[in-house]
Amino acid sequence: MAAVDAPANGVVRIAAVGDLHCTKTSHGAFQPLFAQVSATAQLLLLAGDLTDTGLPEEARVLARELTALRVPAVAVLGNHDHESGRQQELIEILAGAGLTVLDGDTFETLGIGIAGVKGFAGGFGPRALGSWGEEVIKVFVREAVNEALKLEAALARLQSTQHLVLLHYSPIMQTVEGEPPEVFPFVGSSRLEEPIGRFPVAAVFHAHAHHGRPEGMTKERVPVYNVSMPLLARAFPDQARFRVLEVPVEQPTPEPAHGRL
Repeated sequence: MAAVDAPANGVVRIAAVGDLHCTKTSHGAFQPLFAQVSATAQLLLLAGDLTDTGLPEEARVLARELTALRVPAVAVLGNHDHESGRQQELIEILAGAGLTVLDGDTFETLGIGIAGVKGFAGGFGPRALGSWGEEVIKVFVREAVNEALKLEAALARLQSTQHLVLLHYSPIMQTVEGEPPEVFPFVGSSRLEEPIGRFPVAAVFHAHAHHGRPEGMTKERVPVYNVSMPLLARAFPDQARFRVLEVPVEQPTPEPAHGRL
């Protein structure tokens, strides 16, 4: 992946997609997608479920597919990437292909700062699962709280003028509507929305809800984009299988030239 130059027009084009679910037989399946991203955008965000069952063999296939990408790429893992308990191996394999995987970390380039966590489940608003009762419920809720705290800490470290949030699970209910209501508690958590509202976030990207809605808004009017590939294919059948957002950034002030006396 090649580094990109500073934007000449003060706008950075961000491509985002999730739920690739790369398998051991996906050879050649994603190279056209990554080539199209390279021709369209200056940065790619991958919103989790990069692999189908979290196996290193699947990550190696995806790493080969990423050779078609010519712009920086940032990702978070999803629940499928955790399925086999080998997520650290996945991260190392994908890092070798130039992919930056965030887990409470940040990535900054071109005036854009990205805070990324996987996120977790638990539900939304007053119906969110509370930490009460059996210990297993408290452990479940603690995981959601910890992911929100990691996101808050990452946002606090960003120095860029524009902040983006990259998740796998949704922080709001709007973008999961379309899924069966019974699964709402398992596709996101409004605890993730709380830190987003405390920082100047320009946009949020997530996946996971294959049958949700492509767009929503937090209580603080921050746009949220569900970039699950199956959803994008259904909602925008005539468009590329990734979402593109143009983000304005401050132009660097040129240093004054110093002539000789």
